[in-house]
Amino acid sequence: MMHRDREPQVFALRSGGRILRLAADDGFAASWPRLAPHVPGARSGELTLLDTGVHADLALENGVSPGDARRLINAHLHRLHLGSDTLCAHAVVLCRPDGDGTVVLLGGHGAGKTLVAIALAERGWRPAAGDVALLDVHPAPAVRGGTSAFMARSSAVARWFPQLRLDPSDADRIDLRSRWNDATDPAGGRVLAAVLVAVDGDPSARVGLYTEDTHTAATAWLRASTHLLDRILETSPMVLRLVEDAAAARRRIALVQALAARLPLHAARGTPQRIASCIEEFTSGSVKGATW
Repeated sequence: MMHRDREPQVFALRSGGRILRLAADDGFAASWPRLAPHVPGARSGELTLLDTGVHADLALENGVSPGDARRLINAHLHRLHLGSDTLCAHAVVLCRPDGDGTVVLLGGHGAGKTLVAIALAERGWRPAAGDVALLDVHPAPAVRGGTSAFMARSSAVARWFPQLRLDPSDADRIDLRSRWNDATDPAGGRVLAAVLVAVDGDPSARVGLYTEDTHTAATAWLRASTHLLDRILETSPMVLRLVEDAAAARRRIALVQALAARLPLHAARGTPQRIASCIEEFTSGSVKGATW
């Protein structure tokens, strides 16, 4: 818990090159290193105390839990980035080994985004967003950063990647960002492909990336772009969806439609390794007949 009954301080919280001015008690600075990996485009060392009297975009109540502080910050970052045509999307992002572009992995909870990301990381790709990506829609789709935490279910990782030799005492959810070099680097780049993944152990499953229609793609992006608003606070009845007013919601839908029209969404089903292989081939240009 953060400290109670202290005068609030105003901090500059940097996210993807933009600043959210945040009023909080002095306990917030001590909590920030634990929160930062779960805030898109943020780094633990990039929190600046501003002069007294500076207007704050968000004021955290004294005594707010670290979890609710993170949820409130992320909801307001959703609105901040939306104003610059950037979506906060529920997605895992990886950079190619040569740094020339990124792949964006979409899918609901449990779809296997992180498992496919691990398979790519084992091939030399660098994680750029572990759960939420900052995705610029204009002038061309590009990732400007994301959450640096790379959380995975230890049981699923042990099943698909026994070579990682996880400690049996590991918690149910573990942060794997230290497994790969530069895993905490929030850098991104142009989007080479967006893939809707579904990990399936069926050995007879079809192999390849298949292009979804534009309406299905727009629906997938719409669901992904509400992720930071669809959170329940632990200690407040506030509805985070209300952080986005009607005008902002219409703007987000327009961005989602533009993204779906500009960036084909591909679907892939199979094991993490087979999906990763398809993605690698596709992004290297070796797949014939790709639709762009």
